[in-house]
Amino acid sequence: MNQYVNNNGVLIPATSYSIMAGNRGYLYGDGLFESIRVMNGRAINMDNHYKRLVSGMEALKMNVPPALTVEHFSKEIQTLVNENKIIAGGRVRFSIDRKAGGTYLPETDQVDYYIEAKSFKDNSYKLNEKGYNIDLYDEIKKDINPLSTYKTKNGLIYIMAKMKAKEKGLDDLLIQNYKMGIIEGGSSNLFVVSNGVLYTPGLDLGPLGGTMRMQVINLAIANEIKVYECNISPQNLLVADEVFLTNAIQGVLWVDSYRTKKYWNKTAQHFIKLLNEKWA
Repeated sequence: MNQYVNNNGVLIPATSYSIMAGNRGYLYGDGLFESIRVMNGRAINMDNHYKRLVSGMEALKMNVPPALTVEHFSKEIQTLVNENKIIAGGRVRFSIDRKAGGTYLPETDQVDYYIEAKSFKDNSYKLNEKGYNIDLYDEIKKDINPLSTYKTKNGLIYIMAKMKAKEKGLDDLLIQNYKMGIIEGGSSNLFVVSNGVLYTPGLDLGPLGGTMRMQVINLAIANEIKVYECNISPQNLLVADEVFLTNAIQGVLWVDSYRTKKYWNKTAQHFIKLLNEKWA
């Protein structure tokens, strides 16, 4: 079956050459992206993805085209999903790059966009059968800065953490900031559960401002589950009842162990149920 991508509003075969010479996302990481889940052939949670994308563009001093409204954003994505005949589960990547020109000083603040859409094995959120085994990533610490919360195209710390986890035979390594706070997983936000209360690192500590993170926080509040944004230390992991990770594509991933500490997954199961009631 032929697959397509959307290159600045034009559908082209996915096998075509589509990145122009001088692309700043390729040359300098001068761009952002959103990873978006598809259920029943429809991209979900579009308002929150759009808000984060626009906020990130403003933080990178990119011009937000007047035509790039949430309606246009959603329509372009849905057109590609339909063209690629994704009728159940899927995933979308919407990329924004500053237009070509200049070196470290750009010649323009105008942007290009690029959309990819692929099928995904599940049409609803499903909890991982085998819990993750995790540890800490000690080799590189993440900066706390105005860009920390956005999905920029500089993902090297996450790549290195994932590679190190594989080397150690683990499912993931948790990333720390320079204050030694534990802030996130290699592709996910972090939640710790103690005595029925949720704890997650605050955005001021440097984690990605995940769209699924915000969904879980909002669902917790709506269901009268207490949630606090705070610093997370290794000691917090050792006394927790549960630890789970979240991202837009997989929803909730429960953690089975941190070193010798073992966890339950009752809360993770509950949030999978709540997410599917909302979106599936």
